[in-house]
Amino acid sequence: MIKHIVFFKLKEPTTDNIERTVQVLRDMQGKIPQLRSLEVGSDIIRSERSYDLALISEVDSLEDLQAYNVHPVHQEVIRYINEVKEVSISVDFEV
Repeated sequence: MIKHIVFFKLKEPTTDNIERTVQVLRDMQGKIPQLRSLEVGSDIIRSERSYDLALISEVDSLEDLQAYNVHPVHQEVIRYINEVKEVSISVDFEV
């Protein structure tokens, strides 16, 4: 099992922008066969070092992670994220 974790800082972290981005990410659920689980949430602390939101997903293998990365639904989400994000960071690890 591979965990894929991504943190996002938005260019304009208004409540509306954060909520819309959370929904765009959550909308991948059930549309990409390789995704075993998907969690998305916005930061509740809002400290200087906080990121605005996080995505945590699980896939079965590195091959599934690669398939997820190129899936058309994920590619559409990436296009949206690239418009609204200031920065993102990710970690992928085996469990």
